[in-house]
Amino acid sequence: ESQLNMVRVMEYLRYLQDPHLVARFQLICGIRGTLSEPVPADISTSDSCSMGVQRRIADVTDPRKLKHDMEDAPPNGAALSPGGESVAVRGSTLKPLRRNSLTGEAGQEFVIENRFLFYLFTFGTELGNELFYIIFFPFIMWNVDAFVSRRLIMVWVWVMYVGQCTKDVIGWPRPASPPVVKVEMFYNSEYSMPSTHAMSGTAIPFSLFFMTHGRWEYPYTLGFSLALCWCLLVCSSRIYMGMHSVLDVIAGILYSILILFFFLPALDMIDSFNLSSRYAPLVIVSIPLALALFSFTLDTWSTSRGDTAQILGVGAGVALASHVNQLLGLMPDLTADQLPLMVPTVSGGLVCSAILRLVLGVIVLVAIRALMKAITIPLVCWLFRVPSSDLRKARQHVEVELPYRYIVYGTMGFSVLFLVPLLFAYVENA
Repeated sequence: ESQLNMVRVMEYLRYLQDPHLVARFQLICGIRGTLSEPVPADISTSDSCSMGVQRRIADVTDPRKLKHDMEDAPPNGAALSPGGESVAVRGSTLKPLRRNSLTGEAGQEFVIENRFLFYLFTFGTELGNELFYIIFFPFIMWNVDAFVSRRLIMVWVWVMYVGQCTKDVIGWPRPASPPVVKVEMFYNSEYSMPSTHAMSGTAIPFSLFFMTHGRWEYPYTLGFSLALCWCLLVCSSRIYMGMHSVLDVIAGILYSILILFFFLPALDMIDSFNLSSRYAPLVIVSIPLALALFSFTLDTWSTSRGDTAQILGVGAGVALASHVNQLLGLMPDLTADQLPLMVPTVSGGLVCSAILRLVLGVIVLVAIRALMKAITIPLVCWLFRVPSSDLRKARQHVEVELPYRYIVYGTMGFSVLFLVPLLFAYVENA
């Protein structure tokens, strides 16, 4: 009986990983490939414990089999009819907004039948991309609560690092196309399990809620509802984009909850160490660097390795800036008698001030990023004798990609919490 239950569980996991389930969700939301494969009307989980079921279970638990199936699949929903002829879907077509970050592939056209859902889920998936982080974390840092922002970045760094490393260890490919339509191509060369968008889409809103409730005065129901909507939007957007199976997303949510269960109680101790320990600068710089080196040994070159070094660099930069601020007496944390904080009345002046600070700060960050990239990449290539004529190939060398990402984004993290607030103080006092 226990073996039967195990078979049923594994069959259900296969059902959740079935790309046809993703394709059905896309079809319901109005996404079709320009060349479409019929999607089964029903994906049943009631198969008996036959040899066929056991064979399918073996396939879903064998990463090599899954990878082989994906590599053999035609591109982006393309399929042939039983007679061998193309099956066309009429309608206006679009291509993925961004090319594959590794191969440069633009992707295949697809048909949008519901533009509202397309824009909604495009927004949702952007809540887990680099541009959002560049805007969101600094906005909270400069306009809302630096204490919450720096701790939120600590959570984000750890969740994303564990998630990226787990992806490379498991090594499952993205959902096969066909039947899935690839609405997004940027991350298509990375592995799939678990969904790090789902992990960050769970960790960030709920950590923000837990950190601010009691520190800021607002209704509990409102805060929890906003966090839940944020999480559901990000997670469902990854299925809509064809980047993850339902199983990837569920695993990402549960994995994130598990990490938060252990990490949130330790935040006070970690933050206190970063602020006041004499050994903090050494630990802050060396441990993330060691973790980045470890992640670079997990698999052949992929964009996820560089993203991992980038995330760790940001975390190290912010932690180091918090230590420097503490030493210099800058941006002191609020005392208990100053809490809870009241949500200010929204006014034109407040909105304009927040937008100006954000725009000025982001311009500074973008300039620092461009400057550091222009300096770091050629310098690292020169130091390690790597040809710099083709930057895409040069960055596939660990001795280039790791220091480049770590130094550039570490500098940006340091600037977010130290240099830019210092600039704001100078401008406001001028």
